[in-house]
Amino acid sequence: MEDKTVAILTSGGDCPGMNACICAIAKSILNRNAKVLGVYRGYEGLIDKDFREIAYEDISDISHIGGTFLLTARSVKIKTKTGIKLAFNILKQKKVDVLVAIGGDGTFRAARALRKVGMPIICIPGTIDNDINCSEYSIGFDTAANTAVNMIDKLRDTSTSHGRCAIVEVMGKNSGNLASYIGTAAEATATLVPEVSFNFEKDVVEPVRERSSKNLKHSLVVVSENFLDINDIAKKISENAKVDVRVMVLGHVQRGGNPSAKDRVVANKMGCMAAYLIENKKFNKVIVMKNGKITYLDMQGQAE
Repeated sequence: MEDKTVAILTSGGDCPGMNACICAIAKSILNRNAKVLGVYRGYEGLIDKDFREIAYEDISDISHIGGTFLLTARSVKIKTKTGIKLAFNILKQKKVDVLVAIGGDGTFRAARALRKVGMPIICIPGTIDNDINCSEYSIGFDTAANTAVNMIDKLRDTSTSHGRCAIVEVMGKNSGNLASYIGTAAEATATLVPEVSFNFEKDVVEPVRERSSKNLKHSLVVVSENFLDINDIAKKISENAKVDVRVMVLGHVQRGGNPSAKDRVVANKMGCMAAYLIENKKFNKVIVMKNGKITYLDMQGQAE
């Protein structure tokens, strides 16, 4: 791999474990005597030519830190044909042989567009939403879920003390994967996600009312973001179940914090797989988890 240049970027929403993945890729590439360029602020930074060479000392102690040291941003420019062509030309000017993109569905869409104009690509799923369909798991999901459950456990203490029902909105974009997982872990009275239809009276109000009638001290309703108005839900539960209700939006706290052991290990394995693919000139691949193992697909979704 000597004289080869690998560029790495993180794009879209950040997530715990991105730094661990960057570290694994960069160390593996540097060990193969190739050059590593960090692209700062995702595709927006790429178009702005914000590249910096990565050395060992830059990544020696970042795997345990949340977020992404390469920074991230959402780019409107990369969604256009002009932006894709400009990004491709800049990568060629920088003599980049392959671009590794870590992120969610928006990151993947831009990567596919770059592949179509001739840029060799490796994609790695990094999103707390866990909504990359070709992979069972995305870096960041476990940490985000644990953060939410930890916050809910604390909320439960005060809800129990006051005999309240807590309505908790969690992240997930347009996917209910995170909410469903959190609801199960936190033993929610009801979990509302866009993928599953429900009857509000039967599936939400009645369980809350029943818990109250049995003198159980609290109820918990977990709601996936961008799905329902949680203040409206709170009002309806209060009026129909006759209980005191409080609303909590966990928000971006779920993206922060030190990555869990699972996210560090998965990020490391995916990063090392990226280096293996690059060394063996297997480009235009998506690194995924299938049946609990790290493998890869081509960017058309065919298994390798």
